[in-house]
Amino acid sequence: MSDRLVLGVPSKGRLMEQTAEAFAAAGLTLRKIGNERGYRGEIAELPEVDVAFVSASEIAWHLKTGRVHLGVTGEDLINEQMSDAATRVTFLKKLGFGNADVIVAVPDCWIDVRTMADLAEIALPFRRAHGRWYRVATKYVNLTRRFFAANGLADYRIVESLGATEGTPAAGTAELIVDITTTGTTLRANGLRILDDGLILRSEANLIASNTAAWTPATEELLRTIAARMTA
Repeated sequence: MSDRLVLGVPSKGRLMEQTAEAFAAAGLTLRKIGNERGYRGEIAELPEVDVAFVSASEIAWHLKTGRVHLGVTGEDLINEQMSDAATRVTFLKKLGFGNADVIVAVPDCWIDVRTMADLAEIALPFRRAHGRWYRVATKYVNLTRRFFAANGLADYRIVESLGATEGTPAAGTAELIVDITTTGTTLRANGLRILDDGLILRSEANLIASNTAAWTPATEELLRTIAARMTA
């Protein structure tokens, strides 16, 4: 069992930059090792830490499976990949960036559909009119299923979205969506409206510890050091 702590951080884009800024503000310098396009790194002040630069969704998976001890990723990805997140990970600190809401949005022309209860009411009439259940386009399959079930909805079909989810109703591949939004501008541009009670989750980047990783006294001490600096 290794005494080296593995930290997963976002590998590209603004999320990577903001993560580096948050660590720098805590006196911890994240830097890549070797090729600038590589995926290995270190914390200059803590040589016992190995940094893995991977995508935010991979970080959530690595935290779930214990391949990293610590990671920076969004609550949306954690809750999508883990129905038992409360036991698999520990949220240490909200980092104040990567903010997005996971929401249910319907076409603005559905003037009588304002709530999840309204959505349930139209399911059967929609099926009678179209010969099928309405389709929900999303990348958040598990969050959608849990939220819809909690609101008593079972009569729908999920269409997994791999591209621009907000464009699927206009393209005719889905009737409504579950997606993330920050300002709602893109939704409005695509003729969509968030249901009054359609907020599934408010998400932002967090520093998260894996409860399933192989912890040693040395890695636990490194965790305490990083957490103390990040939460000071």
